[in-house]
Amino acid sequence: MEYLAGVIVALAVAGLATLIGLDRERSFYPTVLIVVASYYALFAVIGASKGALETESAVGAGFVGLALLGFKRSMWLVAAAIAGHGLFDMIHNLLIENPGVPVWWPAFCATVDLILGGWLSVRLLKTTDVNRRSTKPNRS
Repeated sequence: MEYLAGVIVALAVAGLATLIGLDRERSFYPTVLIVVASYYALFAVIGASKGALETESAVGAGFVGLALLGFKRSMWLVAAAIAGHGLFDMIHNLLIENPGVPVWWPAFCATVDLILGGWLSVRLLKTTDVNRRSTKPNRS
């Protein structure tokens, strides 16, 4: 059920952002990554675990750094970091003990992250392809 919910949420967020033009702003996906990276720290607060909060904050800061660097340098880094967060979700419980994390969260979040990272990658490929075609000299 958490996978289905993740698919629905990811497609709704990405689809609506594309449909209404929110993702035309370069800041959209880096902001999504920053928000996604904050949830595990929130769960550490809910679980009242100082150790988990410290660890989750450090990991989250890494993803925030990738969001900021990607925003400044290359949106491909943002796409990779969002998908990378999805991979992190898959092994989170093996790395960090956080009593506030709902049992269903890692699967849900991994699904959302992997779809959003893929969606952004496709958008970037399409943009790159359009730019390549528009910059080729006209040989008529």
